[in-house]
Amino acid sequence: MAKYVAAVDQGTTSTRCMLFNHAGEPVGIHQMEHEQIYPKPGWVEHDPMEVWDRTQDVIKAAMEDAGATAADIAAVGVTNQRETTVVWDKNTGKPYHNAIVWQDTRTDKLIKEFEGSVGQNRFRDKVGLPLATYFSGPKIRWILDNVPGVKEAAEKGDAIFGNMDTWVIWNLTGGPKGGAHVTDVTNASRTMLMNLDGLRWSDSITDVMGVPKSMLPEIRPSSDVYGYTTEDGPFGGKIPVSGDLGDQQAATVGQACFEVGEAKNTYGTGCFMILNTGTEIVPSESGLLTTVCYKFGDEPTVYALEGSIAITGALVQWLRDNLNFFDFSFHIEDYAKTVEDNGGVYFVPAFSGLFAPYWKSDARGVIAGLTRYVNKGHICRAALEATAYQTREVLDAMEKDSGVSLKALKVDGGMVYNDLLMQFQSDVLQVPVVRPMVAETTALGAAYAAGYAVGFWSSTDEMRENWGVDKTWEPDRDSKAPTELFHYWKKAVTRTFDWVE
Repeated sequence: MAKYVAAVDQGTTSTRCMLFNHAGEPVGIHQMEHEQIYPKPGWVEHDPMEVWDRTQDVIKAAMEDAGATAADIAAVGVTNQRETTVVWDKNTGKPYHNAIVWQDTRTDKLIKEFEGSVGQNRFRDKVGLPLATYFSGPKIRWILDNVPGVKEAAEKGDAIFGNMDTWVIWNLTGGPKGGAHVTDVTNASRTMLMNLDGLRWSDSITDVMGVPKSMLPEIRPSSDVYGYTTEDGPFGGKIPVSGDLGDQQAATVGQACFEVGEAKNTYGTGCFMILNTGTEIVPSESGLLTTVCYKFGDEPTVYALEGSIAITGALVQWLRDNLNFFDFSFHIEDYAKTVEDNGGVYFVPAFSGLFAPYWKSDARGVIAGLTRYVNKGHICRAALEATAYQTREVLDAMEKDSGVSLKALKVDGGMVYNDLLMQFQSDVLQVPVVRPMVAETTALGAAYAAGYAVGFWSSTDEMRENWGVDKTWEPDRDSKAPTELFHYWKKAVTRTFDWVE
């Protein structure tokens, strides 16, 4: 009898596979990084073939780690870096171009073209999103316009598109030999091509963007059987692939945020806060995104408000890799602890422009407040504090849009093991910050969606029972973080505006 559910978590910097038991506990895990490719300033790419190779490797290693065979696996779920765009030949399985990553800004001229005289909210009433370089639709158009032969292949029906969930599921279920060309409602809601009301591809928007609908995958629920793994694939047997969620929605499910008003914040490459708004589509007046939270089978669609921050953990990586500040990312906390405060330094990492709540693709990063007093420790501390300040800005917008005051913030992702950051986050928000027992909730959410589709978990209540608190940080009521320090942060943010002309 099957005793585990597997989750493939295809992220921005790495891919992991995790196996979970019925209690939601990890029993096997493996993770591998893949190359970050920067062909030009503002351009970010991944090699889809390398990602698929890593995916196969981590699946095999996680199975080995758990001592599991295909017979032990009830279902497979997939979660993914959203908006990252791949176009490939359905006959050969070969990509026409590297994947264009969500952080990439090469579509900025297309965005201006699509805005026309209406502006960045041209399609917001249909898709819940502002026109921005972040989303997939303009990336598809860029590939059609700039990669020789793709437009002709699309017209013949040979070139197909997918975000990374679609790419992984297609390969897991057979690839050129009948692989399922599908996506779920959460990922489709991030393309800028799907109507939120009705959950279908928009004829009018695909026409404006010049994207043939024949390239697009079938939109399916987040919890549904899409196909089966192949005998010769990395799982080594026929297993239902039955869960698909964009990474932030997966973390929301993994955190058991099933009730209206429940929210979570994930600290990864970027930072993403999601608030469950139930079956109601809530438009944002404050720079947030209206998006799909999840859809389980035939049950009603659940929507959300989201605040998206482009650069958080990626700033730590940048200090490590580009400036050689330290050898391992976790060392940033050691350096930050060598100083009592930020020394007056504020680091606004607008490397890919500013996302929520500003949506300024012409912004670029700044370090403000430098004096001769400042040392490496102050810059490290300012880099960590940047994550907390950006989260505060998103939370302020979320409370304004929803009318809901947050009582506590559930957190997950790699940075939640940084005690200094989590305490400062609590101070700047003035609410408790709560880390669950299983902090890798993204993979857990994908597992829940997959397992729910095949009856491994019978209800969301059963999933909620698995959730438990690992650690809570309480706010310092005397801290200057939410007042004076946050004021200077807002001032520093204005220095990033309109840098690219």
